[in-house]
Amino acid sequence: MAAPRIPPIQCLQAFEALARLHSVSHAAEELSVTPSAVSHRIRQLETQLGIKLFARGDFTLTGDGAAYLTQVRQALTALQQVPGQRSAADTSVRLRLAVTPTFSRSMLMPRLAGFRRAFPEVELTLQVAIPLLDVKAEEADLEVRFGTGPYAGVEQVRLMSDEITPVCSPDYLAEHGPFAGHFETLDEVGRVRLIRSPLEPWGTWFRACGIALPEPREGAQFNDVGLMLDAAAGGFGVTLLRLRLGASWLDSGRLQRLSPRSLASPHHHFLCWKPGTLQRWECAAFVDWLTGSLNAAT
Repeated sequence: MAAPRIPPIQCLQAFEALARLHSVSHAAEELSVTPSAVSHRIRQLETQLGIKLFARGDFTLTGDGAAYLTQVRQALTALQQVPGQRSAADTSVRLRLAVTPTFSRSMLMPRLAGFRRAFPEVELTLQVAIPLLDVKAEEADLEVRFGTGPYAGVEQVRLMSDEITPVCSPDYLAEHGPFAGHFETLDEVGRVRLIRSPLEPWGTWFRACGIALPEPREGAQFNDVGLMLDAAAGGFGVTLLRLRLGASWLDSGRLQRLSPRSLASPHHHFLCWKPGTLQRWECAAFVDWLTGSLNAAT
């Protein structure tokens, strides 16, 4: 039985460049070939592999394409390492990531081992980014922002949208409930302490329920979603929980829903970077990995 044929390296390089740059002309410029040569190499590679690598005209990867891209990048990185010239430590690359606190704890860290396994040569440096203000301590290659978007001066992809619903601790519910109206009436809202946060204003819930109240001006206020949910679990009052971001608080029973209703939040999580950043393969690899990982969880 003949050994499987290894795809030509020029086809693998074209595939990696096109997956990273999402442009045939840009990939051709980087590889110093014509755009038609890039297209031909992609067709040759797909024919040899017997799979479709790109799903649409914007060069979004298929599931098979995303999985194969990980293998190709690892192989190309290995081929670039010359024995005896550089140590393993010297071949590592650094990627600086700024990320909002609760997104990091709830969404990123539980998945990060997958990125480490796929790209062990990438050393991640994580720092905290302040939601809505887009403030961080140092420069970052990639930044997770939380807000309404879009953002000027950077390229971006929406990572995650979410829905909100009112919640409180079981003890608080026992003391101030029940809420037969599913916390959708003026009377029920007026019976409790509302936990405030600019990250999830109460106006969204009030308007949807027809409750004629302004944004609360009194009560505990937090500028971190995780602290806000911890405060609610500690009996501070009622808060709005993001169903995906706050799933662990519900699953553990620390918080309970007051309504079966949920509403689309006006805020989203975005991954942002300066133009040209994705020419670095490690940055492009992280963007592909994180978006794919979060999409797989929906």
